[in-house]
Amino acid sequence: MSLDDLTEEIESRYDDLGDETTLRLDRETRNELALLQSALDLDDADELLRRAVHQFFQATVETGRLDFHLRSGYDVTYDEYLSGMTYDEMTGDVGLSDQAQDDVQRYQY
Repeated sequence: MSLDDLTEEIESRYDDLGDETTLRLDRETRNELALLQSALDLDDADELLRRAVHQFFQATVETGRLDFHLRSGYDVTYDEYLSGMTYDEMTGDVGLSDQAQDDVQRYQY
């Protein structure tokens, strides 16, 4: 898989989600959500769920788990996804013949 494959997958799943998502909550999750909603005095459980997704995403990025899964499945990192190009493309190492690669290395200090 590649960066293009990842981008296509994200766009497809984004479209599938739409503006609203319905999800089933198990008993434990429903109880925790009700407790948080009461403690934080929020009327809208949707806001808590949005916050939870943001926090989970941030934790996954910070711990390197997102990069691990992206590298395993798509051979890219989150930084590469954000920039729209792989590290090889950024450094110019993609698509060079062996002779051209030797010339590039010869002039590196």
